[in-house]
Amino acid sequence: MFRLMRAARLAAGALVIATAAAHAAGGPGSASEPDGLWTGPMQSYTPSTLKGAEVVDADGVAALAAKGDAVLIDVAPADRKPPTLPEGALWAPQHRSIPGSAWFPGAGPGDLSPAQEAALKARVLELAGGRLDRPMVTFCHPDCWGSWNMGKRLLGWGFRNVFWFPQGREGWQESDRPTAVVKQDSVWAAAAKAEAGPAAPQ
Repeated sequence: MFRLMRAARLAAGALVIATAAAHAAGGPGSASEPDGLWTGPMQSYTPSTLKGAEVVDADGVAALAAKGDAVLIDVAPADRKPPTLPEGALWAPQHRSIPGSAWFPGAGPGDLSPAQEAALKARVLELAGGRLDRPMVTFCHPDCWGSWNMGKRLLGWGFRNVFWFPQGREGWQESDRPTAVVKQDSVWAAAAKAEAGPAAPQ
């Protein structure tokens, strides 16, 4: 009995050490690229790459936007109503993003329903004018898998000029560039609402 208890304690200690080592080695850009879409927590360390896409910084996004041909896709979730807000108080948050962006809150998870996936694809293709060579820039927040997933989806749909901006809205703001209030894409909002699921905006 004593031997079994000692073995269990040793195993538990080894697990703690291994977990601590994993956390110590982790950090922004430290995750490995999954083969498919990421279905774990959206806010966690992401890879530093997206195979088939180009990773860009704020300067790169600004250069693409200046050419006037890029489609900027923001998949940041909508702000949640603060629990401390008095009952009956007006809740009308504004979503600030890169000017000219199309906002798709809730489009980042890797486990969208087939109907949501189809609606998202159709809408993005419409925004791109049906051109698979159109520059497509996807972003969210730092350490957000949603924008990584969106880039992965774009590649899977056949887009050939996909750019991932992992620093997201915060990275854009920290570069001292202007933001603008954007509304969520109305077509996507209607589809997400009709298909109540993991991607329905909050």
